[in-house]
Amino acid sequence: MVGTEHVEMIPVAKKEIWSAEVNGRPVEVLAPSNAILLDVLRDKVGTLGVKRGCDLGTCGCCTVMIDGTPRISCLCLAGQVEGTSIVTVEGLADGAHLAPIQSCFAEHGGSQCGFCTPGFLITAQALLNENNAPSDQEVAQAIEGNLCRCTGYQQIVESIQAAAAIHRGEVEPAAPASNPHPDPHPSGPEEPQMPPGHAR
Repeated sequence: MVGTEHVEMIPVAKKEIWSAEVNGRPVEVLAPSNAILLDVLRDKVGTLGVKRGCDLGTCGCCTVMIDGTPRISCLCLAGQVEGTSIVTVEGLADGAHLAPIQSCFAEHGGSQCGFCTPGFLITAQALLNENNAPSDQEVAQAIEGNLCRCTGYQQIVESIQAAAAIHRGEVEPAAPASNPHPDPHPSGPEEPQMPPGHAR
């Protein structure tokens, strides 16, 4: 400190407005000019499905789709992808209803501890968007950048192939777990009624 002025020993990156389309909606946030995409998506946009794994680009947990292509967000500067269309795992579902790839992972055991699952789901969906009839070898090649320590990968391949069958129209997707319905308490529930004589 010099007098009352604080002197920074390490330069701090200036903050800039960052904008993109994330999961179909435009976002605009204030972020450091040198921020990585992973941090902006988690800390500024609030898409916590993007997982921080290795910070080295080796595990694939932080994979997101940028203009339809899977990319590892821990190795990507946010400024490099400003103005693009980004899809995180939160953007795969149709409202409250899971996408076929999500329901197939649940049904076929493609997810165990679940930490790596968002990256696998994004990578798998990007594959199915390009090729809805992949061979097992093509699936293996697509997911080679995603690391799973639980499943042994066979269930993941089976999950992706099951979703591919749905995309091809050979299998009906699972029925939604519930039907959309309006909130019965849009402004909050009424105060509960207490029996006579009880203090409020």
